[in-house]
Amino acid sequence: MQLNNLPELRTFRKLLRNHLTPAEAKLWTLLKGSQLEGRKFRRQHSVGLYILDFHCPSERLAIELDGTAHDSETAQRHDQERALFLQHFGINVLRFENKWVFQEPEAVLMAIKEGFGWEQKQHGPTGR
Repeated sequence: MQLNNLPELRTFRKLLRNHLTPAEAKLWTLLKGSQLEGRKFRRQHSVGLYILDFHCPSERLAIELDGTAHDSETAQRHDQERALFLQHFGINVLRFENKWVFQEPEAVLMAIKEGFGWEQKQHGPTGR
């Protein structure tokens, strides 16, 4: 069963990549080209039917940027369901409000770096 980048989402992923929000565009300038500790990030990568803003496959880490559309109770419930789905497949989700990408970019990058190695931190050195 294919889980990543389903063909039926290809056109939509491409559309999203070509029309990044200002916050996504700003964060992409800081992540692209393996700039952050040599980790490769992909933008608008899909897992199942969910399209992630950014995904670092080697760290099994998703980065999601939230604007005001995520403030409603319905949106928050959807975000929680999405996070549970991704966690089921071993992907940790970090969420940041759009404004922090502009106001505190170094803090956002530091939080992302702290997310590196989350599986080892969770399970310890033996992997359990």
